[in-house]
Amino acid sequence: MSKEANKPSTSGSLFGKGNYQLMLAGVILIAIGFLLMMGGSSDDPARFSPEEVYSFRRITLAPIVILLGLAVEAWAIMRKPKA
Repeated sequence: MSKEANKPSTSGSLFGKGNYQLMLAGVILIAIGFLLMMGGSSDDPARFSPEEVYSFRRITLAPIVILLGLAVEAWAIMRKPKA
């Protein structure tokens, strides 16, 4: 092998600007997912309301949004920055 192939890269940043923007978008998606999962308060804490606890938004939509955010994060990390 040549000596040039063994030289470390001298670029300053590991990720490019696009990678950081995608990472920020992933963090925002994850935060939105957790906000969707949050519950509302009840006037009577002794009353259990299954339609609030087991709603589509909390059980299905919020985990899907969180998983999409994690996928965007993984893609942002694995994406090769443009030269």
